[in-house]
Amino acid sequence: MVVVGAGMAGVQTAVALREQGFSGQLLLLGAEPHQPYDRPPLSKAYLLGNAEGSAFEVDFEALGVELRLGVEVTGLRPGDHEVDTEAGPVPYDVLVVATGAVPLELPGAEGVHGVHLLRTLDDAERLRPVLAGKHDVVVVGAGWIGAEFATAAREAGCAVTVVEAAARPLAGALPAEAAEPMAAWYEESGAQLLLHARVERVDPGQVVLADGRVLPAGAVVVGIGARPATGWLRGSGVALGPDGAVVADDHLRTSVPDVYAVGDCASFPSARYGTRLHVHHWDNALQGPRTVAAAVLGAEPRPYDPVPYFWSEQFGRFVQYAGHHASADEAVWRGDPADPAWALVWLRDGALVAVLAVGRPRDLAQGRRLIEAGTPVDPALVADPDVPLKSAVRA
Repeated sequence: MVVVGAGMAGVQTAVALREQGFSGQLLLLGAEPHQPYDRPPLSKAYLLGNAEGSAFEVDFEALGVELRLGVEVTGLRPGDHEVDTEAGPVPYDVLVVATGAVPLELPGAEGVHGVHLLRTLDDAERLRPVLAGKHDVVVVGAGWIGAEFATAAREAGCAVTVVEAAARPLAGALPAEAAEPMAAWYEESGAQLLLHARVERVDPGQVVLADGRVLPAGAVVVGIGARPATGWLRGSGVALGPDGAVVADDHLRTSVPDVYAVGDCASFPSARYGTRLHVHHWDNALQGPRTVAAAVLGAEPRPYDPVPYFWSEQFGRFVQYAGHHASADEAVWRGDPADPAWALVWLRDGALVAVLAVGRPRDLAQGRRLIEAGTPVDPALVADPDVPLKSAVRA
């Protein structure tokens, strides 16, 4: 067994294989030289110096997992059952692709001094002095990473300007009714949010916008999205989607025999939502490996069809989302989005398909269970924030 990628999905695949009884040789390849680690703390506690690392608490030696770190994978030759690496070919009987995603760079800003991405431990290490020095920071992109970094930078005492080309934050992740109230959070925190703003160029010490405005920038942090780290699979026969994600089936098998894919680098068909999902979040990297392990070991696992889930801590708020709202035909508010705590629930044919909860973790937990069950609810009861969602089930 060879697992390529030593992030959450790769590590959990190794753990799940052992837990489900795999006793053969198990090799985990990681591109970074560091002991495998969890990523969410990098945009939060680690940046602020409140955590010294986030290495997984996994005893790889006790599990009988061989780690090869600092090894970049360059290609796959399915006919030979070999993975090519900078250190030479690695043979496999079964291969799991868990290479995750890589952040998009800002065109024209590559190599400019003071421009940062935030994906790896090394990225976070380079940014810690920026926060400690209270530099003026420009964040390009008001997505999840941009908001979380802006939160940490404000907490550290930095002056923060966030530049977003769209009309609202989180434009690529949430519909307007959900995302527009979040714009006020930036100003409340002391950060400046510039919408409909495009970057013309980045010079050392400043960002020039397309409308001529010049923003002082001791550092620039780019958070404009990510793409699956699958370039090394091109030409291998493994089917890739238009976005570069591995096209996996409902047991996370790829188009090539003996090759599976899991986590940020793979999409899968969802019968629940009637579409193919590509989920860039921690929970998907935690759940998918159990399906992969069962499929590899010849069990008959249920099709992989989770209710997607993620969370974000930003501007003093705990934001949680479960489901997939694109198929909804109705949206119902629970509370006032101007208040510190509220939720937005999406329904399709009277049943929950997604829930966004801000400071209402009980709504999230109960809503997620209702989505999994597909239980019809009463929209009038859903709209009452004093009625628990579990009590809104239609009689």
